Order: sequence, then C-alpha cells, then structure tokens
Amino acid sequence: MPTVLRLLGWRFHFYSDEGTEPAHIHVDTGEGECRLEPVRLAKEHQPK
Repeated sequence: MPTVLRLLGWRFHFYSDEGTEPAHIHVDTGEGECRLEPVRLAKEHQPK
C-alpha cells in the first residue's frame, strides 16, 4: 500500500487493487482508519 502523504501523524495511502471499488484514499492515524472518496485528478502537469 503506497503512502501518498504523511502529515501530523496521519498517513494517507491507497491499495493498488481493490477490485471494483471506486478510487479512494485511506487515512490512518494509528488509532483508526477511514477512507476518503471520491478521488480524482485535480491538475495534470505535463513536462515540456
């Protein structure tokens, strides 16, 4: 499960294959976990 961000003791990560689940991010605080959805690309950067 790749980590996207670590911030103030929170770890934002995702699982690469959750079948038919919609795209979402898991947030783990060490005391519990939740998921954020929907997730979509806000801005794309294309190198020149």
